[in-house]
Amino acid sequence: MLRLPRRRLPPPPPRRAARSGPGRRLLLSTPIFYANGPPHIGHLYSALLADALHRHRGLRGAGPGRLSTGTDEHGLKIQQAAAAAGTSPPELCERVSGLFRQALAQAGVSFTDFTRTSQPRHQRAVQRFWGALRAGGALYKGSYEGWYCTAEECFLPESQLAERRDAQGRPCKVSLESGHQVHWTKEENYMFRLSAFQDPLWKWLRENPHAISPDPFYQLVLRWLEEDLPDLSVSRESSRLQWGIPVPGDPTQTIYVWVDALVNYLSVVGYPVAHGEWWPAVHHIVGKDILKFHAVYWPALLMAVGLRPPERILVHSHWTVRGQKMSKSLGNVVDPFSCMEQYTVDGFRYFLLRQGVPERDCDYYHEKVLKVVNSELADALGGLLNRSTALSINPSNTYPCFSESCFPNISDSRETKGTGRASAEDYELLASVASLPLQVAGYFEGFQIYKALECITLCVRQTNSFFQRHRPWKLDRKDPAEQLWLDTIIHVTLECLRIFGTLLQPVIPHTADKLLSRLAVEPQERTLSSLTFLPRYSGKPCPFEGRQLGPDNGVLFHRLEKSREHQGETKKP
Repeated sequence: MLRLPRRRLPPPPPRRAARSGPGRRLLLSTPIFYANGPPHIGHLYSALLADALHRHRGLRGAGPGRLSTGTDEHGLKIQQAAAAAGTSPPELCERVSGLFRQALAQAGVSFTDFTRTSQPRHQRAVQRFWGALRAGGALYKGSYEGWYCTAEECFLPESQLAERRDAQGRPCKVSLESGHQVHWTKEENYMFRLSAFQDPLWKWLRENPHAISPDPFYQLVLRWLEEDLPDLSVSRESSRLQWGIPVPGDPTQTIYVWVDALVNYLSVVGYPVAHGEWWPAVHHIVGKDILKFHAVYWPALLMAVGLRPPERILVHSHWTVRGQKMSKSLGNVVDPFSCMEQYTVDGFRYFLLRQGVPERDCDYYHEKVLKVVNSELADALGGLLNRSTALSINPSNTYPCFSESCFPNISDSRETKGTGRASAEDYELLASVASLPLQVAGYFEGFQIYKALECITLCVRQTNSFFQRHRPWKLDRKDPAEQLWLDTIIHVTLECLRIFGTLLQPVIPHTADKLLSRLAVEPQERTLSSLTFLPRYSGKPCPFEGRQLGPDNGVLFHRLEKSREHQGETKKP
């Protein structure tokens, strides 16, 4: 491996603090997905995280936003996959890219941009970026040799390799991370002076402790930067790799697929002309397996062309299937299309975002989906809506009035004795639901959507307990005092449901829309910026009081049944 003395490059421009508040632009991005095979639930999880953040931001009225995704269509893997399938790389990419677009659209991912690296616009941006690297002195040509992993499209050091035996029993080396085989490769390539950016990268991260979340991944990148950063091979010989973007002015070389792919985050916002309107107000959502590319290589490449690193890199872990890593050889790769058909789109969105914890790998299996979705969506949330809007409870089908005498405003829940009909537990419910929007916003900002959903679920359970505790179906509607309390119970319950429905819009948009429509909440009344809980408790008017409820379109969320293909499966211990 050729190592040259480090060359001092110009320092990156100073990083300005990003504007916050209304009117601020933000680009959220998923990785562009490699087009050598169909989508799986790991791809969908990346996209749903980005989608939920994008939708939540839109409901807050935070300013112009974009959500970009797409497909990475160059590289040796695709060249080989196309040959194995007896087709050409363009034909393979056209088909697989279409599958990704279809899966994301079907899952309700509200992307504004879908980039394909085979598009002329993107290729022009990559060539301009290469030119900027060369003009800045960040590239040199040299002989490079090392262990190359085609599956990961990168060279790996000895420390990241393990000894194994191949299918024929012969000794071979594999990637410790992925288990894929590596091959010794020697080429004359263009090299990027990554070693020159070790100190600038370290300074950037120390000054921006929230640049990479969650924190364990931030700490991991800092540990990487404590080790030597070897210069990076950023091209391949065209004789080996034809399917890619040629190096400008050197037809013997093809631009490294990862440089090509990373530039999509710039090409989507109009690089090299119009990107300044958005960059660096960008949050990348990426899987932990591609963290080094996004948190080390990409910021260094940006610094080399005089651009600042992205504001944030939000990292998530992987999905296993019954405790095993998904792989084609095990035949356990989960098809998102069949999952959306079996569990419904919102059901599967909810499961992935409720159970997915970015800091650690999460496990998928059929019974777990049924348990979570049936318990929390069908029974707890759907059951509460059904019971509180039933004609036997609310024959007028209206948003009934709230009685201050039944539920007086007090400063301390311990003062409830002898004041109205509400108990200490009821005041605890009001406090929990009143604080919920701020809690949820904080968890979304902290890339902990699963915690936001956990808080909502706890409040849904509290509200069910409130409704069950007071048994409104037992109250005598003919007694004026009982009627006041009955109306107040229903009013409080519907107010809780309105808060839940509004907060769940980024996660289960269709179900939330159905819930809010049943409560006659108009589209313009569904934003987070104007969300107020139980205004009548504070002596303010409630715009929903006395309003006719929306049409009853049946069960909010139907319980999921165990499918035939899973009937014979044993339950996970």
